Amino acid sequence: MNTIYLVSFILCFASVMYVVAGKRARLLQKNHQKDITKVRPLYYAWHTALWSSVPPLLILLTWSALEKYLPRPIFQTIEAGAYPITLALCLGVLAVGLGWSWRCLNSGYNARKSIEQLLTAILFGASTISILTTIGIVLSVLFESIQFFNLVPVSEFFSLHWSPQTAIRAGQVGASGAFGAIPLFAGTLLITVIAMALALPIGLMSAIFLVEYATPQVRTIIKPLLEILAGIPTVVYGFIAVIWVAPYIKEIATSLGVQASSESALAAGLVMGVMLIPFICSLTDDALHAVPQSLRDGSYAMGATHSETIRRVILPAALPGIVGGILLAISRAIGETMIVVMAAGMSAKLTANPLEAVTTVTVQIVTLLVGDQEFDSAKTLAAFALGLALFVVTLVLNIIALKIVQNYREQYE
Repeated sequence: MNTIYLVSFILCFASVMYVVAGKRARLLQKNHQKDITKVRPLYYAWHTALWSSVPPLLILLTWSALEKYLPRPIFQTIEAGAYPITLALCLGVLAVGLGWSWRCLNSGYNARKSIEQLLTAILFGASTISILTTIGIVLSVLFESIQFFNLVPVSEFFSLHWSPQTAIRAGQVGASGAFGAIPLFAGTLLITVIAMALALPIGLMSAIFLVEYATPQVRTIIKPLLEILAGIPTVVYGFIAVIWVAPYIKEIATSLGVQASSESALAAGLVMGVMLIPFICSLTDDALHAVPQSLRDGSYAMGATHSETIRRVILPAALPGIVGGILLAISRAIGETMIVVMAAGMSAKLTANPLEAVTTVTVQIVTLLVGDQEFDSAKTLAAFALGLALFVVTLVLNIIALKIVQNYREQYE
């Protein structure tokens, strides 16, 4: 059954009734009739529009859901007869809903309470969906990871050699597979540390300057320029790293007599650090702005200088927001893929040398899932094990940050 025209009619009718009910409510308010003067006309307009559209749309949604489960021959048989019945049912429910809402309008019914209850239910449903989605993602990753660890021992996963090649046929040479993920974790940590070593001080100092020292004219120029960095696609950062940063680093290293790879963790980390600056700066800026001016005035009254006030009063008070910005930046660095692929390479090496090529967990997840893969092989299931490891690491970081914030907040209060 083609329901496009019927849905369009219902929505157009609801829009018309929204306008009509709003005008009717304003007229009743003007004449001071009943209790309608206690509620804004907007609520009656929405009350009428929703009662005129939601019930028939639910019927159409139910019919559309049944279409997917009915066998095709049976569906084709009943479709011709079901359409008039569904149409009549939708129009009948629409008329009943319209009559009810119009009666509520004329009787002075408190439509505000109904609309607010509906909005509360919608917000509760949205939060429930987000929670269920998170649980579903975690369970799906966990289930696939359990399948992986049934094929590969946990001790091998935490070994030092990564070569996820599995044999397609029996006796194939060089495809035994090695799933030691330690080099991937080391590469991810190395690039993240380099990126944060650049982004953290620059982002924090930029935010402090914009809030505490910059004039309004300077702030209106610098802050938008910093936030432009957040809108640049990561592939552009990758191009910059490949074309300019990596060759320049290799040239400097060669001139100093140090061997450097054309793809290095240092190049990827520096460019990623530039990408993370606006995240730290923007959230730190908001956190510093939220500190009450009375705290600053009290510090100055006690004889503290401007810099002492920033270090001893403002930064501790804004610590939760600052930690949130740092966590967001770390999560972004851990999950970044494009810059690492283009600038750091895909070589799984266990090294602390930033001038060598390394790879990260997210890059290997993408590599494992590219192409025609069977989801019952250890090679493909390894991507889910890596994803589970990233989830656990992120969860631990969030717990540690929460504890730090709670301790500082207790000292401050």
